[in-house]
Amino acid sequence: MDRIRIRGGVPLEGVIAIGGAKNAALPLMAASLLTEETLSLENVPDLADIATMSNLLVQHGVALEMGEANAHHLELSATHITSTTAPYDLVRKMRASVLVLGPLLARCGRARVSLPGGCAIGTRPIDLHINGLRQLGARIELHAGYVDARAPKGLRGAEIVFPSVSVGATEHLLMAASLAEGETVLINAAREPEITDLAQCLVAMGARIDGIGSDRLRIVGVGRLHGARHRIIPDRIETGTYMMAAAAAGGELRLARTGLDFVTAVARVLDNAGVEVTATEDGVIVRRGDGLDGVDVMTEPYPGYPTDLQAQFMALMATARGASMITETIFENRFMHVPELARMGANINVHGASAMVRGVPRLTGAPVMATDLRASVSLVVAGLVAEGETVINRVYHLDRGYERLEDKLSACGARIERLRDGA
Repeated sequence: MDRIRIRGGVPLEGVIAIGGAKNAALPLMAASLLTEETLSLENVPDLADIATMSNLLVQHGVALEMGEANAHHLELSATHITSTTAPYDLVRKMRASVLVLGPLLARCGRARVSLPGGCAIGTRPIDLHINGLRQLGARIELHAGYVDARAPKGLRGAEIVFPSVSVGATEHLLMAASLAEGETVLINAAREPEITDLAQCLVAMGARIDGIGSDRLRIVGVGRLHGARHRIIPDRIETGTYMMAAAAAGGELRLARTGLDFVTAVARVLDNAGVEVTATEDGVIVRRGDGLDGVDVMTEPYPGYPTDLQAQFMALMATARGASMITETIFENRFMHVPELARMGANINVHGASAMVRGVPRLTGAPVMATDLRASVSLVVAGLVAEGETVINRVYHLDRGYERLEDKLSACGARIERLRDGA
């Protein structure tokens, strides 16, 4: 199993190009099931999760082609759906796989999708997805670990009020409602940029959607959708992660092919911590000032501070002056990185959903273990500033969400390398 070795203490200087958003690409790929024509996606990141979704779609009969001159260009053609079953062996690898349920049901009138099971950062149930589809007229049974859904006469529009904000359920019902008969209104919908990106792609495919970017989405179903060409937005979590890396290691990092408007909450927090963040024509420049100050953070749905950048911020605060209180309101069990950061000398005390981080003068390199995607990259941030050598195990988590991370960081001066299995 691959590992990553970091010898810390080197400031970062240079340019990092930000890739397409993984969390936008996955539902966009699922949306290809809504039409028999070709959906052409540009700026697709080269990640393990993209490969997992590709394998699932191929199993459903989708033809996938990569652009000859550009590996980040993907063409998906669901002309003939050959299977409406998403098996456990594929769905278990990635929770976003459940997003094929709604599109299959809307287009084919039936779908059988494995329940995704548990998750390292919490249970993350799909109750909101299922209840929403039932309100659209689907008959759904849970049997032998599968969601069996049928709508032989098609889906029908409805008013759906989410009891809590859910990105996945909003994406799911947005896709399904695009082919439902009549009008659907989604109330208390999530507002993440990835949802706006999906909605804009669906509109390009012929969907009728009002209220894009708000918490109230109105969808008037159409009889069919057609193909489209769409460029995926930049990955705001990758952007924020490298902002944390620059703030932790020092130096000056320019992040290209992204924008400050995607990470305004993050920039505000970093500014309070003493980090200078400046917008450029095609990205962001991050420069640390005279040390770091402890800042309190609470994760919230967009446009608040993102839960997917909580672990990285905790690693940053480990060497800040003073203390920082970090409160997680989105997922339970999302402090699994704390014991690993403690192995490197961080002073962190967890009290329920909050963690008190008291800054220490320095971290020390150590062997550590990645527990999930964002926790694993927080250990990279910590390793960049730690004295000595840090070796991160189980880095397959990293490959799910960060394309060529060690190459991008090493090009900016970091002493980081991948140790291949057996090395």
